[in-house]
Formats: sequence, C-alpha cells, structure tokens
Amino acid sequence: MRVLSKKRVYDVSKELKISQRDLLALIRDLGGKVRGPMSIVDIAMIAKVNEYLEAKRKEVEKHAQKKVEKERRLAEKGLKIKKEKEKKERDRQKKDSDKKSSPIRQRDPRYKKKESPKEPVKKQGLGESAVVTAPPTQEKRKRSRRRRPERPDDGSVSKSRPVPKTGPVSKSRPVPKTGPVSKSRPVPKTGPVSKSKPDRKKKIRERGKKEALQTIRKTMSAPGGISRPRRQKKRVKEGFTIEEVANVINISEFTSVGELANLIEVSPAQVIAKCMGMGLMVTINQRLDADTITMVADEFGYEANLVDPFVDFAEQTKEEQEEEQEENLRERPPIVTVMGHVDHGKTSLLDYIRNSNITAKEFGGITQHIGAYSIVYEGNKITFLDTPGHQAFTGMRARGAQVTDVVILIIAASERVMPQTIEAIDHAKAADVPIIVAINKIDLPTAHAERVRQDLTKYGVIVEEYGGDVPSVEISAKKGTNIDTLLELVMFQAELLDLKANYERKAQGVILESRLDRGRGPVATVLINKGALHVGDNFIAGDYYGRVRAIFDDIGKPTESAEPSMPVEVLGFSGIPQTGDTFKVVEDDRTARQISSKRQLLRRERDVARRPQINLENLFEQIKSGMQELNLIIKADTMGSVEAISDALLRLGNEEIKLKVLHQSIGEVTENDVNLAVASRAIIVGFHVTASSSVRDLARQNKVDIRPYRVIFEAVDDIKKAIEGLLRPELREEIIGLVEIRAIFSIPKHGQIAGCYVKEGVVKRNANARVIRDGIIIQEDRLSSLKRFKDDVREVASGFECGLGLQNFSDIKAGDFIEFFVIEEVARKLD
Repeated sequence: MRVLSKKRVYDVSKELKISQRDLLALIRDLGGKVRGPMSIVDIAMIAKVNEYLEAKRKEVEKHAQKKVEKERRLAEKGLKIKKEKEKKERDRQKKDSDKKSSPIRQRDPRYKKKESPKEPVKKQGLGESAVVTAPPTQEKRKRSRRRRPERPDDGSVSKSRPVPKTGPVSKSRPVPKTGPVSKSRPVPKTGPVSKSKPDRKKKIRERGKKEALQTIRKTMSAPGGISRPRRQKKRVKEGFTIEEVANVINISEFTSVGELANLIEVSPAQVIAKCMGMGLMVTINQRLDADTITMVADEFGYEANLVDPFVDFAEQTKEEQEEEQEENLRERPPIVTVMGHVDHGKTSLLDYIRNSNITAKEFGGITQHIGAYSIVYEGNKITFLDTPGHQAFTGMRARGAQVTDVVILIIAASERVMPQTIEAIDHAKAADVPIIVAINKIDLPTAHAERVRQDLTKYGVIVEEYGGDVPSVEISAKKGTNIDTLLELVMFQAELLDLKANYERKAQGVILESRLDRGRGPVATVLINKGALHVGDNFIAGDYYGRVRAIFDDIGKPTESAEPSMPVEVLGFSGIPQTGDTFKVVEDDRTARQISSKRQLLRRERDVARRPQINLENLFEQIKSGMQELNLIIKADTMGSVEAISDALLRLGNEEIKLKVLHQSIGEVTENDVNLAVASRAIIVGFHVTASSSVRDLARQNKVDIRPYRVIFEAVDDIKKAIEGLLRPELREEIIGLVEIRAIFSIPKHGQIAGCYVKEGVVKRNANARVIRDGIIIQEDRLSSLKRFKDDVREVASGFECGLGLQNFSDIKAGDFIEFFVIEEVARKLD
C-alpha cells in the first residue's frame, strides 16, 4: 500500500497524542510554515518532530531515573529512622504500662474511669475530631494494630502507606470490645508491618515511573515553553491508574460562540475570554471556523469532531440499527466505477458492454459528465459509473470512488501509467475498494502489457501474475476481446464482498449529477444506496426539498420505483442540488420544508462567515505584496461541469495571481451575471450555455468578456494565458560589452575621464555600467559621456578606443574594468 507523504496537523497530533496548538508551535519552532490544524506537513517535518520529542523523552526519562534513585535512597533512610523511632516508642509505652499496673493507680477510682472501654462509645456523638485529640491508651493502640489486617482492602492505601492511627480508632468505637479484639489476637502484630516494607519500595519505584511518564507528557505538550493544564488522571482501586476518556463533541463548522459554550458546558464569557487570549475578538453570536473551534475545545479539555451539520445523528443511529438486522437485508447489484487516464478507453468499454455509442454524445470525444448505466450479465445486474479522465475532473473521480464497490482501472497497453491513472489509484485506495486492472488496446501493434504491469508495482498495485492480489485482464474495448472475462471478475469480486441492502426502508442515495432542464425543471441523477424510491415520496437533497414527480432509468424509460444500486433520473426538486449531496426520503412535505429552510439559513450564514473581511492590516499586506486577482463567473449546463471548471481554474493561481470564483451556477448567462461582472471586473466563463442577444448587447456596452467553451481544457488553456499576462515579467541581465581602463584624464568641469579599450562586445551610451576592480564589483552607474576622439558617439565596437565618464562615480583607476549590461523583461509562463 502506498504510504502517504503528507498529513494534516490534526492527524499528526492524534498519532503523537499531543495538543494541536502545541504541535503547531513546535512545527513553527522547527522552521515549518503552518497556519492551523488543517494545514499539511510533509514527512520530513514529521520526522523532525519525532526526533525532537524522542530526544526530550530520553532526557526526561534520564532525569526521572535519577529522581527515582534519589527517592529510593531517601525512603530507605526514612524507614531506618522510623524503625528506630518505633523501637523508642515501644520502650516508652512499655514503661507507661508498668506505671498503669501499679497498685496505687488501680485503687484510685479516677484511673479506673479512664480505663473503662465504654467511655469512647458514649462520647462518640461528640464528633470524631474531639475524640481523636485525646491521647490513645496502650489498649487502644493494640486494638488499632490488631484490627488493621481485618479491614476490607480499599486499594493502594492499605498496601502502600502506613495507616494513620486515628483512622481505625474512630471506626472501631461502635464495635463491641470482645468481638473483633478476640479474633484479632492470633494475628501476629508484625505481619502487616513487615509486608508493607517491600510494598513501600515497590510503590516508590512505581510512583517514580508514573511521575516520569507525566513529566514526558508535560514536555511533549509544551515543547515551545508553553505550559497549560492537561487532563488529569483518575485513581481507581487496586492501585492502578487510568486516563480519563477524552470528551468528544460532535460539532459543525461555523457554530456560534454561544452554541459552542453550551456543548462544552461553560459560560459564553469563558469561551470569549479564551478567544481573546488567542488574539480573536468575538461576540456571543459570532460563528467560528473549524480551526478556531478545534483550538477552543482543546483548551477546555474537549476533542472537537467536525461533522456535517445536515446529518441528524439520532435518526442516523436508528436507521443504522435497522440496517444491521439480518432479516431486512437482501443482495444488491455491485456498483462498478471505471477509472483511468483520458482517452484510455473507459467510455469505449461501456460502449461495447451496452452496445451503444456513448462517446458520440460527448463533445470532443471525451467524457465531461458522470454517466451511470445498468446492464444485465448472465442474469445479474451490474451498475457502471463512467468518470472523466481529464485532469480537470479530480472532484468527479473522487466522488465516483466514494460510492462504488469495485473499481476497474483502465490503462492503455500502448502507453504507460499516466498522472490521472495514479490519481485514480489513490482515490480507490482512499475509498478502500478492490481494484481490477483492465489493460486496454492490446490489439494495437505498439501494445506492451508487461510494461504496464511493471509500472503498476511502483504505485503499490501488484497484479496476480506478479504474486499480488489485484486481478488483471488484457482487453480490447474496440473489438470486445476478453470483455466476458472482465465481467466475470466483477461478479466474482461482488460475491466476495457479499453486498446487501435493506429494500424495505426509506430510500437514501447520492446526487451524481444535476442540471436545469427547460421543460422539466431541475433534474438530478441519483444513485440509490439503501431502500426503495417510489413516485410521490417526499425527499430532501442538500439545501433543497421536493416530491418525486417522475423516475427515469438509465435509458430514459419511466419507472415507478428504484431499488438499491440503481441509477435513476429524478424530477421534482425545488432547486438544483450540488453533486455529492445526500438524497434522503423523509416522512412528509412539512418535514422536508423545515429541514430545507434550516439548511439554507445555515448555508447563508456560512457564506457570510467565509466572506473575507477587509481591514487595514490585510489591505496593506495585499498592496505591499502586489497580489493581483482575476475574478471569474462560471456558468455551465450541469453542476458537475461547474465544479470541474472551478477546481481546474483555481489550481492555476499562484503566489502573485489569485483566482477568485465570484459566482457559479447552472443555466444561461443572464443580465445579473453581466452586472456582477461589471461591478467586480470579472470574466464570464460559459460551458455549453448561451446568452441572449440583449445580454450580449449589455456585455458589449460595458466591455464585459463572455467566453463560451465546448471543451473544458480549452477554457483552462485560455485562462492560463490570461494569468500569464498578469504576471510580472522576469528581469534578465544581458552583458553586452567589456572595456579596460588604460589611462585617467582629469578635465575641468567634467571630472575624471577614463581612456578605455573595448575588449569585448559593444559599449552603448544608454547601457548600465559596472566598475570591477580585482574581480570585485566596486560601483554600478550609468555613463555621463562617451566619446571617440572629440566626437560624441552612441556606441563603440570591440577593438576600438574611447573615452567615457560616469555620472556618480569618479574613483576610477587604470587597470579597472567596466562591464556594460542591459536589463531585459521576459514574459513569464505558468509551470
């Protein structure tokens, strides 16, 4: 399996078990450039962090070992001193007992009253503290020592530390004298004492280890000198320690300060104070971004689990429980995604399987939409998803891999493993789905299937012929060679996966594609994952709701219902949903409307929160850095194309040019789009859409550029050229001549004049000059005069003598060299 070379900061913090805030501080101290928990760090920086923490860990362990050794010596010395004190105490108690047994004290009624064992029972109600202050008698000491082994074991207290004398005395008072005392007499007095000595040494060593571990964690949590309270450990019975389970809260991005405070059970003022401590000025109703939520929650000892705000957790858990019931599950057809590089034969393979010419429907012969098709092979249904292979369609390929069961990776035998093929492999591995390698175009004379198999091993895909577990088959999509073998492999993988779904529950699926149809309104291609969809069902999809008015299968035939793994076109949406949104059937129209309005409100609040706020600081930074922006408005026929164009164009930006998509939607170019372009100086990019004559006239009057395209990569190329025009030109220095100073002449009113000989190139009057002495640049200046004999000239060629003067430098000497150069501006290209 391919090892990821980059990880996000929050993933690294989970692996190393340190806080995200302190990991960010450590990475910055080590020279890394990170902005927040979502920033990406490479494997080299992760290795540096591990080395730093390992060095700190060893240092702390060494210090802890010394501390443990020191405590052990002190403990041994303390036990020795305590033993001597106990011996003296026993001798003193023995003398006191001899005095008590004297005849005079026995005859005195005052002393008999003090020796009565019933007195403590009568005074028990006075409180424990009052009785404890009285000096214990010899009989009480004996009773406390005898009762100690019979106490129930309450953990490490009875085994590791000497029990205070006052504890057992106060607990033994309600107990009659004869019961427990008579039972405790056979127990040797020195039993528990002798047992506690080795236990004490053992506990000291264990305590030293625990302190060392706590010190290590403290060091790891504050590598940059930042210290703050961490989660404490809870002590439990039997002397063990366990770490408290981290409090996890499910929270969505752009949650307000008040809502976050309620979730972590603190006052909003405390959250605001924490934000102020981090340099953020917020109010109780202000919404926070993901990084801020994660950091604030971590400050209060909580782990923030960012979730989709559109997910109903209670309902989702209930449906998952229903899904787990075996009696509700039935077999479903496999969903197969065909992935690979552009023009490697993905759509041609589906052409042959479906016996239809799909490629002819796509302009330019390349796939620009997701196609979902169902076929029947030997009585078994298979659903195929055809994804685009062009570089612009990364989002579409990722979406296809997330909803699939099996991936067919198409590679042309006449070519090698291409960049989009590698990307498809990564998507399949990320989705954890099995891969079937189909080596296409083996009918060509330049086909080399073995080379393809060898190339795949470099990316962790080892086919069965090389001892791996990835099946492969050589096919020809044009002639139909080995297509049956490929379909058999798909069915075999489906049997191994044991694909099942609940047909009786409410339908749930994912939006693969959406568009606006002039006659039918918003139309979406939905892939059903669970349950059965029927005409008349109320549903919610992203921000929009609706009622199923009609269902069409992959060939456009109307149907009354759709089962799991079936791609269908659904009519009845209130708006155009985003591709990738979850499609879900709900109870009634009222519920759907409520969810839709709530989501739309949240979406608007998100858009406001994401809108960049202009202040003097960032405005000055933009002006100082010379950052330029190219604003775009994208209009297309389908939402998938809108996303593909947006993703492809945004990747073209760099540190100097920032591409910004102001608006993107489905449908023709309208007057509102032109007005927005006028206000923001934007370019309108249209894909498979037109503009009315009135809109074109308005754009012409306001000099708005509307760019219509039929193929996406043509739009990418044009925008790339536009960006290159905005780039600051590269300045290149070209040396045009070199002269040697042979004599210096001092002329009144003109200063120092150098008599020179042109050794190389040509000397031009308007060129820059650089004085060089002993190989070191002394001064850069420009010429004030250039003469040959007594005539002013514009240039002097190589091999001739001339006289020249510099504008701001006169400390020239015979033997110096003057180098002449010009600065040229070269247009830059995007890499």
